[in-house]
Amino acid sequence: MDQALPGWDLYRSFLAVLREGSLSAAARRLGLTQPTLGRHVAALEQLLGAALFIRSRSGLSPTEAALDLQPYAEALEATAAAALRSASGRGRSIRGSVRVSASEIVAIEVLPPILAGLQAAHPDLVIELVPSNRVENLLLREADIAVRMVAPAQEALVAKRIGAIELGFHAHRDYLARRGTPRSLTAMEAHSLVGYDRETAFIRRARELLPLPERIAFAFRSDSDVAQLAAIRAGIGIGVCQVPLARRDPALVRLLPKAFSFPLETWLAMHENLRDTPRCRVVFDALAKGLAGYIAGAKTG
Repeated sequence: MDQALPGWDLYRSFLAVLREGSLSAAARRLGLTQPTLGRHVAALEQLLGAALFIRSRSGLSPTEAALDLQPYAEALEATAAAALRSASGRGRSIRGSVRVSASEIVAIEVLPPILAGLQAAHPDLVIELVPSNRVENLLLREADIAVRMVAPAQEALVAKRIGAIELGFHAHRDYLARRGTPRSLTAMEAHSLVGYDRETAFIRRARELLPLPERIAFAFRSDSDVAQLAAIRAGIGIGVCQVPLARRDPALVRLLPKAFSFPLETWLAMHENLRDTPRCRVVFDALAKGLAGYIAGAKTG
């Protein structure tokens, strides 16, 4: 049990010599030098304690020990080839779970069609979708891939800027038919407005860039973007919606585009250690392509 076991390279060289009948031919087949093949055969003979070849006029002839060893060596060869195929197939195949984090609106309204096409192409792929406006920590692997509305600041991340999703005021046609269409930001103060309950850093930043009143009397308040969108669709009032998303619904009308337009920077990020993981790479690329198409729809729709 303490005796060293021959490595696969020794058996491989043995089989090559057995099949080719000479060290020179076996060396050419394996891409090795003839002295190397000779050392492999000699090492295997020493470990086994038996001669494997005898010299003859026609080259190297196998001994009885070599013929007895042949089926076992070929079994090792078949096992090694199968292991290589399995490893190679697993490396190229797209399977397993990928955890994706995105804002509520993007996760619920934008990503599903993209992910449906992705999973149709890769049935063994499992997507774990996390709708959250919280920035997930990719370094702690809270998510594998994140769709972010701010440039990633962490190091060790692979980041790709997708573009800017335009935000604008929208209302349902039924609401406008009932209450009229405002022609200015000031006129909107007489309307039912859909908005946030608690002010966030994003909203404070928007105030700095846009001519918004200090206090807004919302008729419908929610810190959920999905709930706000549902309220707009239900005709409760006027609210902010992603322009490419609103274009999908003919009942939604954009209001005052020249007076109010806010670019929502969109990025994809993942940990750099995952860049060569096939399942993560294919999801990252599919999201980048799908989100770019979504953003372009606002410009061409």
